[in-house]
Amino acid sequence: MKNKLKLIKMSSVDVEEVQWIWYPYIPYGKVTIVQGDPGEGKTTFILALIALLTKGEPLPEEESATEPINVIYQTAEDGLGDTIKPRLLSAGADCDKVLVIDENEVELTLSDERLEQAINQTGARLIVLDPMQAYLGETVDMHRANEIRPIMKRLAYLAERTGCAVILVGHMNKMQGGKSSYRGLGSIDFRAAARSVLVVGRAKDEPTLRIVAHDKSSLAPEGKSIAFELNPETGFHWKGYCETTVEELLCGRGSLVSKTTQAENLLKELLADGDIASEEITERAKELEISNRTVKIAKQNLGVKSFRKGDKWYSSLPRG
Repeated sequence: MKNKLKLIKMSSVDVEEVQWIWYPYIPYGKVTIVQGDPGEGKTTFILALIALLTKGEPLPEEESATEPINVIYQTAEDGLGDTIKPRLLSAGADCDKVLVIDENEVELTLSDERLEQAINQTGARLIVLDPMQAYLGETVDMHRANEIRPIMKRLAYLAERTGCAVILVGHMNKMQGGKSSYRGLGSIDFRAAARSVLVVGRAKDEPTLRIVAHDKSSLAPEGKSIAFELNPETGFHWKGYCETTVEELLCGRGSLVSKTTQAENLLKELLADGDIASEEITERAKELEISNRTVKIAKQNLGVKSFRKGDKWYSSLPRG
């Protein structure tokens, strides 16, 4: 049977504005890839975002809160009870809004109709598959473009049709010194289908710090790199914008000079000799082009306390 020709006039196509979970990093209705070497903090980064999204709290370097959303999170590498839920609770997520498709009887794939069923049933605005290589299906060769291309096309169409953001978490190959475009594991068609690609890596000479660099952005200018800390003693903290590029990150030259670090240093300096009026901190931060949101994060990281004395608010570092 011949396929019937159907033509669409561009004049009949409605112009639509791209909607964003997190501008310019993660768009709604599109596929985003988050990739990095094993153990670099990809999953931790994703779970921290999920925690903010399920509570409706501002995302990193954003000022305004949003409506809490439902998230579908699929993992093939970590246990739900002994790893994922404890980490979600530690991050402060609303676990009632984090849902998982049961794979005990039938394993899930990127082409599985249960993805769309789950999105429609739960109203989820984000679905994460971690790692994406585990959801290709047993017979699919991830290195063959002719097999990956139709899978990614169907997934992209699913995202567009439902308006749900799709994040695929992926490992990178071991090739050193090559372009970031070719460091993704498997066919380059994964990257080609994604509208945004983020790379997570370790900061040079600072083992507790990680950097998220924007490697591809088809729908907006690339965003600044953002850092976070994974400290065994103090836990997870966002550290704000930094200047490290994708190439520097992949070549091991990533370093952290972030606005949050600047804010922390400013707070230490101003509060070294005792309490100080909060408005003075705000003024000094403004001079350094540090946002109120970043100052708030820096205060949380350092444990700075605020208190009222008379008609003014003051800040102080924890004693001892």
